Amino acid sequence: MKTTQNTILITGGSAGIGFEMARQFSEQGNHVIILGRNEERLKQAAAKLRNVTAIVCDVTRESDVDALVSRITKEYPNLNVLINNAGSVAVYKLGANANAFENASEEMLTNYLSVIGLTEKLLPLLADQKEAAIVNVSSIVAFAPGINMPTYSASKAALHSYTQSLRFTLEKADSAIKVFELMPPLVNTDFSQAIGGANGIPPADVAAHLLSAMDKNEYEIHVGGTANIYQLFLSSPAQAMAALNQGR
Repeated sequence: MKTTQNTILITGGSAGIGFEMARQFSEQGNHVIILGRNEERLKQAAAKLRNVTAIVCDVTRESDVDALVSRITKEYPNLNVLINNAGSVAVYKLGANANAFENASEEMLTNYLSVIGLTEKLLPLLADQKEAAIVNVSSIVAFAPGINMPTYSASKAALHSYTQSLRFTLEKADSAIKVFELMPPLVNTDFSQAIGGANGIPPADVAAHLLSAMDKNEYEIHVGGTANIYQLFLSSPAQAMAALNQGR
């Protein structure tokens, strides 16, 4: 998959991993469209980047998504890369008064269902391109759930399963759309501070890993410590979960 001269849409593109992806892709000669719910933060992010368009959009709202898809189709008909990066996480442990249903509802909507909704509505446009890609940002917890973020982990496991099905389906249909899954470990972003993000890797490392993997057509991208947990998961899921939750 080429990593230059693309038109790229990134959800959750105003901060953290999304911002770093936008920065690195824009520096490689791509036109990047960043989405977010906070207009002021989007403007601040766009001011730091070049060849970037900022669009306010809540991907969990169907009306916002419909308006976005209509605009993209008219104004950016060459869109050929979709990066589903927007996320929501609740930090808590399961128990009688954990409010798990409400937490899970928000996380599943943002991390899983909204990805399906936006992807499905942009598939016709992506299919019109000579070369196209979908990148779903999941997590190391898709393999081994973190007990401090149980329903976030479940939403990422669901996203992992969906991504595999989408890739297989498009490959069987001989589609030009490639499906990538980016699986970071703990990353030092504002988003992850409640789960110890200060100890994580820089978001720039995650973005750089994505560009390298796309260039090589490596579809399941295990960044940093994710690779070690994945190998442990293959031999012993229980040991992988214990390792991930050590000290928690």
